[in-house]
Amino acid sequence: MELFNLEHKKLWRKNSTRICVLLCLLYCVGLGSFLVYQWTIYGSTKENHMGHNFDGYENIRNCQAYSRKYEVLTDETLQEWVRDFQGLYVQLDEERKLQGKENLETVHKVNHADLYTVNGWIRTLYPELERADMLGVSVMCGYVEPEQLTGIYERREKAVDTFLEISGQTGAERDYLLQINDSVKEPFCWSWAEGWSNILGDTVSGLGTVLALFLAVVLSALFAGEWHDSTGPLLLTTKNGWKKLAAAKILTGMAFTLELFTMAAAGMVVLQIVFLGTEGWDMPIQMVKMIAIAPMNMLQAEIYEYAFTLLGALGFAGVVMLFSALCKNHVLALLMSLAVAYGPMTLRNRVPMVLEKVFDLMPLVGSGADIYRTNTFRLFGHYIWSPYLIIWVPFVIGILCLSPAVKGWARRMRG
Repeated sequence: MELFNLEHKKLWRKNSTRICVLLCLLYCVGLGSFLVYQWTIYGSTKENHMGHNFDGYENIRNCQAYSRKYEVLTDETLQEWVRDFQGLYVQLDEERKLQGKENLETVHKVNHADLYTVNGWIRTLYPELERADMLGVSVMCGYVEPEQLTGIYERREKAVDTFLEISGQTGAERDYLLQINDSVKEPFCWSWAEGWSNILGDTVSGLGTVLALFLAVVLSALFAGEWHDSTGPLLLTTKNGWKKLAAAKILTGMAFTLELFTMAAAGMVVLQIVFLGTEGWDMPIQMVKMIAIAPMNMLQAEIYEYAFTLLGALGFAGVVMLFSALCKNHVLALLMSLAVAYGPMTLRNRVPMVLEKVFDLMPLVGSGADIYRTNTFRLFGHYIWSPYLIIWVPFVIGILCLSPAVKGWARRMRG
């Protein structure tokens, strides 16, 4: 334990470590959360749609208040929403004709209506109502007849089935995925969904991409840095021996990974509660993407994505420490670590589907947002929905890297 404490303090004394932690928190908590909530995404629209005001907290409250009157998603409440929205649309047109411009207050009311979320539902569930002559002119919910929006849950089941057929997921795979979908509970409760869409689709799911950079910078020097600092011969004379020292370094790397993740995640969650509160946590994720099959609500999905990122970060830490142990040059270890994390991202959509699935199993390469998708793996003749698998495999890969890291470093020390 004493050796671990010494290694841990040694890591945190480095200026590079402190700078990386500061930059990570600045990006994830400052730019990625605070400014997003208060200004760049959720601030109210400025006049002539030129950017956003610095009033996200108040604007979010107005958006949440608008959706409270619907409570549950049914044919009737969806029709009511469309009528209300079309009334605002007519009001905007009249203002343009009379004043030559839109009234900013009416524009804000339109933006409070969760427009793009609901428009996404209608496009997914009622594709036959979309008019080619209105593309680029008006959103779909601005011209559909409310009375035509019926059978919403039957439509959803049909949309899921159609999507699986288009994706080539038929037979046993289709049956397996539909079995998961059967656990989705209806009817859906209705709250403001745009905030949760951003959290699950961008904020949390993108955290791993950021952590990979800073973990690679800090941990790539954990072993290799001893050669850079010319302390290798000195370490051979210590009373603890290389095995105990290697174990202490590995524990230090894992502890740092936990600490960095905890600081970033805690800051993001605190700001989420401050700006968004807890409203809508019990909405099913289908309120963001109707054809999602996961039987999860928003809170469960967020917990899954954070757990996915944490386990992926620990797995990635194991990979980086292996490179650090095998390389005397910490810059080479850094480049190899970055290649593992970001190389597959640049190759995505340019390689066969089988290889894309392999990439998803690598630490911090896949995405927790797979809960919205119907991707599967086929193992030993059985289908496994990807979120069940990609959350554990990266962590296991990292653990498997630890023993070779110790042995590889031992060979270099002895050499």
